[in-house]
Amino acid sequence: MANDQLSGKTAFITGAARRVGAQIARTLHAAGANTVLHYRSSSEDAAELARELNAARPDSAALVSGDLLHTAELPALARSATAAFGGLDILVNNASSFYPTPVGDITELDWDDLIGTNLKAPLFLTQAVAPALEAARGVVINLCDIHGMRPLRRHPVYSAAKAGLIMLTRSLARELGPHIRVNGIAPGPVLWPEDGLDPALQAQIIDRTALKRPGSASDVARAALFFAAEAPYVTGQILAVDGGRSVGW
Repeated sequence: MANDQLSGKTAFITGAARRVGAQIARTLHAAGANTVLHYRSSSEDAAELARELNAARPDSAALVSGDLLHTAELPALARSATAAFGGLDILVNNASSFYPTPVGDITELDWDDLIGTNLKAPLFLTQAVAPALEAARGVVINLCDIHGMRPLRRHPVYSAAKAGLIMLTRSLARELGPHIRVNGIAPGPVLWPEDGLDPALQAQIIDRTALKRPGSASDVARAALFFAAEAPYVTGQILAVDGGRSVGW
C-alpha cells in the first residue's frame, strides 16, 4: 500500500533489476521515495522496472549502470546516482554474487568476484556516497546473510564475504555516525537459487526454521523500509529475516 513515509527522499539500490533488489525498490518507491536503480547486465529488466515505477509516479525512477567490481568507476557511479534527483538519502547495497566454491576447486577469480561484490563494492560505494548521505542525514542498508554468521556448506568464500559485510556494517556505523546510520539485513530462506534447489533440501531447510515456511522478497523489503523510515535511533544492527532459522540451527 502506498504511503508517504519517504516522500522527498531518494534511494539508490544496487542490483535493483530483479529479485530482492527489485522488490526493495518497489517498496521504497511505494513509500514515496524516488529510486535510482542500478544494474550491471540486466538492462531489460531494469528498464521495465523503471517504466513500472514511473507509470505509478512520473519522473520518480532513474537508471544507472556499472560493474561494481571496477572500483575506480564507483565515484562516477555515485555522482550519477546523486545527481539523478539532486541528493541521496538511502543507499541499499544489495548486488551480490552467490555460488558454491568447494575447497579444492576455489580459484582466485572466485575470490575476487565473491569478495568484490559482497564486501569490497559495498565499502567503496558507501565511501563514495558518504558526503551526500551525511548532508541528508541518511542511511546505508547492507544486504547481509545469515550465512555470514553460520557458514553454508560448500560456500566458504561467500560465507566469509558476508561475515565481512556484517563487520563492515558495524564498523561503518561507528565511522559514519552521528549523521549516517548503517544497518544490515540478514535474510534466510526467502528466495531459492535461480538454477533450482533439490525439493528435499528445500523441505529440510524449511523444517529448520521456527516458522516452518519460506519467506519472500517482500519480507526483506519491509525490513529495508523499517530501517529507512522507522528506525531513526537504530544503527550498527543486523536484522535476521529468516523465519527463526538462525535460532534453530
